[in-house]
Amino acid sequence: MYRRLVAVLSVVLFSAGCTVVRPGEVGVKRTLGRLDDRIIPSGPRVFNPLVTRVIKVPIQTRNMEVNLSLPSKEGLNISAEISILYRVKPEMAPDIVETIGLNYERVAIMSVFRSAAADVSSRYLARDMYTSGRLEIEHEIADTMRNLLGSRGFDIEAVLLKSISLPNNLFRAIESKLEAEQQVQQMAFVLEQEKLEAARLRIEAEGIRDANALRAEGVAEQRRIEAQGIRDANELIGGGIDEDLIRWQTIEAFRELSTSSNTKVIITDSESPLMIDAP
Repeated sequence: MYRRLVAVLSVVLFSAGCTVVRPGEVGVKRTLGRLDDRIIPSGPRVFNPLVTRVIKVPIQTRNMEVNLSLPSKEGLNISAEISILYRVKPEMAPDIVETIGLNYERVAIMSVFRSAAADVSSRYLARDMYTSGRLEIEHEIADTMRNLLGSRGFDIEAVLLKSISLPNNLFRAIESKLEAEQQVQQMAFVLEQEKLEAARLRIEAEGIRDANALRAEGVAEQRRIEAQGIRDANELIGGGIDEDLIRWQTIEAFRELSTSSNTKVIITDSESPLMIDAP
């Protein structure tokens, strides 16, 4: 009976002194109230349950969702749903357990986030949270949290403003402003397209005008060259006619007329013939 009781107690103690550190976790060993600076990686571990406890700390990226009312520059309270992506630095797990405890989300991360979010959002207008300033707000909050929590063992990966709820009148005003800006941008685009089209037509007109001018200039040059040729030909012809050539041409004309079978009356002054057809 005694041996059976000892065996049962041994099995219970051995079972209580075994644990498994899962992937995505590190273990921190606490022995007689003192924490070991060395972390325990994933895998099975055996320890003395009477004096030792293994505290498991998750080191995977965690998503902490917060619903918060953010103050704006003009004094409005803007309801926002925000996600904080963070993870515990494995080598800092013993310090976190010792200085903050396992409730570090509420004690450290949430407290720092509320302060950082209020400080950053108060420098922006409400419409900035809804439009282009949203990304800047996210980055500034995340940077502030990194500066405050990085040395405490937390890696702040991102702060995301998932949804913003504005007062109805402000929401309508922002929507109207955005629509007006889009219309202005559309009009500017149309005007730019019209300017481009006008420039294209002007270039085409200038090209046609220049082509016509070149064509007219070419025609004028051609006419000038032709006139020059005719003038030069006339000068050559005029310079080549003399009295002897005229007499020779007259004799040739008389000779051709004399050999003709038709009856003709020729009146001449012995220099040039004048032919009259016979009746």
